[in-house]
Amino acid sequence: MYVKNQRFLVLGVSKSGYAVAKTILAKGGNCKIFEQKQSEKISNVIDELVGLGAINVSNLSPEQALEKVDVVVISPGIPINHEISIKAKNAGIRIIGELEFGFLQKMPIIIAVTGTNGKTTTCSMINDVLTECKLEHVLVGNVGTPVTSCLDQINENTICVTEVSSFQLESVNNFCPHVSCVLNLAPDHLERHYSMENYEFLKKKIYAFQTESEYCLLNYDDLTVRQFASSCKAKIVWVSLKEKVDGIYVEEGKVFYNDLYICAVEDLAVRGIHNLYNAIFCLGACLVLGLDKESIVKGVKEFKGVKHRMQLICNKEGVDYYDDSKATNVASTLSALECINKPTVLILGGSEKGETYENLFNKIKDSLIKHVVITGKSRFNMLDCAGRCDYADVTVTPEFNNAVIIAKTFANEGDAVLLSPACASFDSFSSFEERGDRFAELVNG
Repeated sequence: MYVKNQRFLVLGVSKSGYAVAKTILAKGGNCKIFEQKQSEKISNVIDELVGLGAINVSNLSPEQALEKVDVVVISPGIPINHEISIKAKNAGIRIIGELEFGFLQKMPIIIAVTGTNGKTTTCSMINDVLTECKLEHVLVGNVGTPVTSCLDQINENTICVTEVSSFQLESVNNFCPHVSCVLNLAPDHLERHYSMENYEFLKKKIYAFQTESEYCLLNYDDLTVRQFASSCKAKIVWVSLKEKVDGIYVEEGKVFYNDLYICAVEDLAVRGIHNLYNAIFCLGACLVLGLDKESIVKGVKEFKGVKHRMQLICNKEGVDYYDDSKATNVASTLSALECINKPTVLILGGSEKGETYENLFNKIKDSLIKHVVITGKSRFNMLDCAGRCDYADVTVTPEFNNAVIIAKTFANEGDAVLLSPACASFDSFSSFEERGDRFAELVNG
């Protein structure tokens, strides 16, 4: 992409849009910016970009903002059906996302990971393996680091471990990773994507532009993901914990890759079935790249986990406090419940994503959860679902801080308190990270 010779409109100037705009301006391109959010932080970002030469068109109509524009670069937080996107498409203006814009600037080796749950953990595992193998690499994408902000670290030999969300896949047009991974699929973000059919369609875009010379790792045990193979041109590498497959699988407590013994499951030292899947995907992706087997296994064994994902914060007065704030959907919280091994007080709730909670409360009834504290905007819907499931060990509070205090009162020595909300955080926090940090602050205080 010849940036200097084209005129851009960057839609959204949070972390991703900010990185794109700075790149365009640094390369001498013409850059407009459009942002509807209002905050002191956003105002400071806009002022900085205008100082670098950007034109702020946030107060103009979509038609005026799109005048003399060749390319619209859309941030992940902006839905593809935004009015400016629709008008740009109707006007024949190119629309791409930050992810694709960044990779168009360089031609690195890409390992791309998507799925409803486990993306960050799997990418972080792969990143640790590449560190162990002493290979040039970066960890980018939905993990919180825009590709465009790392361009000075990327060349054609760099392996870019890339977490890809459905939001980013909305604006993908030519994205072609060397290795793609689809971990699993469960309802998520339906408030934005409207239906599971559309959500599935977006997830398939992770491999839509791959060819016969690339690789796609698919979860054989997820029946929906298994069917993705019929629409994929890339070489399929199956991943299974239940059956012997053409790819990587577990048999009698041992991991094999196309009949080659890799390691024992117990050597991986991961907790919970969901993390075992993450580890197997990591092993498979790295083996596809032809990396040293011993270094791969060592990298996975030494993986320390991801912040805000079943993270032990502390033990106070004999009670373990776990931060699983990254569990922003029901499927993720269900995975967390599989890991608990002692009586636990569960904190649920936040901003909703179009899901129902009956499956969650039915699982809670058969688990070691001794009490549930519900908070946030979802509290009434969750309470209603708990009632329909005949689960009565519930306390409701609108305030997050109170939820943590209440959870502490129900926990006895030898118990645990688990924050695993099954909801997004945007009713009270800017991100799940901020929510998790607040939990840790309250617990430690």
